[in-house]
Amino acid sequence: MKKLRVMMLIHPDVDPLDHLMDPADPEYLKRQTEIEVKRALLALGHEVEVVKIYDDLRPLRETIRLWRPHIAFNLMEDFAGERALDFYVVSYLVLAGIPYTGCNPRGMLLARDKALSKKILHYHRIKVPEFRIFPVGKKIKAQKLKNLPYPMIVKSNLEQGSVGISQASFVTNEQELLNRIEQQHEMTRGDAIAEQYINGRELYVGILGNERLEVLPIRELCFSDSASQEQRIATYRVKWNDAYRDKIGFKYGFAKSMESGAQAKIVKLARRVYRKLLLSGYARLDLRMDASGELYVLEANPNCAIAHDDDFAEAAKKAGYTYPELINRLLSIGLGNRQLHIDVAGE
Repeated sequence: MKKLRVMMLIHPDVDPLDHLMDPADPEYLKRQTEIEVKRALLALGHEVEVVKIYDDLRPLRETIRLWRPHIAFNLMEDFAGERALDFYVVSYLVLAGIPYTGCNPRGMLLARDKALSKKILHYHRIKVPEFRIFPVGKKIKAQKLKNLPYPMIVKSNLEQGSVGISQASFVTNEQELLNRIEQQHEMTRGDAIAEQYINGRELYVGILGNERLEVLPIRELCFSDSASQEQRIATYRVKWNDAYRDKIGFKYGFAKSMESGAQAKIVKLARRVYRKLLLSGYARLDLRMDASGELYVLEANPNCAIAHDDDFAEAAKKAGYTYPELINRLLSIGLGNRQLHIDVAGE
């Protein structure tokens, strides 16, 4: 790829400060993805301009006007502190005619809303856990609590990264459900979703591409043999605390002991989900496979975490990508996201 002018779009709190070098430093860990993406872009020879955005698009507009970037590397996860508004930034890029990495606005809007995405997939006869949505600030009607498929998992309808998920999210009766919904509303200030707990293997499938899709090797969260049913969930501590994960014997790794037929079925399902939710760029799908081999889609994560040790990058490495090659691949896909012709050589 020819050398590009790349503007990195980030939240102001995660500025990839050049002096941060120690991966064990809490400040480094807070900004890990931004630091690693910036360093990869520079190592590839691209020019990089970091654009910090919170609730004002003027820095983005001025960078486009003065610097004329070839592409935006989008690392935004919210706008004005709202997860539901992250697609606004990408919508602006579309209107400005600037290519971008990651998902298009429509795909982001559909996939970010767990309830909406489940309804779409259910319509297309793709298995999802049975669920109920509980809007914040609204009284829960008794009818909505009838015939629920306990046990259930209560989580935020919009948050990602297991935010708000703990052992208390696993509920087995109505009172536990009501208590956890109230706690979830207080923690996230957003709607809660309660979904049927699927007992089985937790699988993660990374996908790259727009028209032509590349499904990466399947990753898995392996539970310890001694873990009880209610412990076998990807809580926030499990996802982000290495020491805690080691303590309880959970491990992230590549899916093993899986028949070729099951792998082919997962790849086919992943492609289908990606299409039905209008995703593009890259994403990670979270699945559960029960003892009978049935697959359930838990959620789709457009613009998923891409630090070098995240599941997506680990899967890409298994597929043959070095980390800089993965970052360059995301740029290449982004340049084709709207089928735009970028004449880099003539500038």
